[in-house]
Amino acid sequence: MSGKPELKGRAARLARLFPTGGGQAARAPFVLLVVVLLGGGLLVLLVLNSALSEGSFQLDDLKQQTKELTDEEQGLQRDVDAYSAPQALQRRARELGMVPGGDPAFLAPDGTVKGAPAPASPASAPLVIAPEALTARPVPATPTPGR
Repeated sequence: MSGKPELKGRAARLARLFPTGGGQAARAPFVLLVVVLLGGGLLVLLVLNSALSEGSFQLDDLKQQTKELTDEEQGLQRDVDAYSAPQALQRRARELGMVPGGDPAFLAPDGTVKGAPAPASPASAPLVIAPEALTARPVPATPTPGR
């Protein structure tokens, strides 16, 4: 006799389903596989977290760069608007020596001239003062009484 009680019936059928012998040898590869999978999963999470952090920093840099470029664009648009204003165009034309044109003449389809063409002359040009000149008047110094 081996010292083990002999199983009969249902217990014998259930006993055949379980492996015989020591369970330590069969558990070692499974435990090693679980440890490797958990370690690999942690390393993958670390790499993903680092990649997401780097992407976040790049996103912040790009947002800052977009804000700076938008501010520069708005400043340039203000400059273009200032140079395109009618008063600025008139002032720059006068600085270049341009004067308003005289009476125009028109050509009819048959080739005849309608109107009396006349060259523009500086004497006939109306004097228009730029608004900047009106606001930039020097303030006369007034003596203070009692000094």
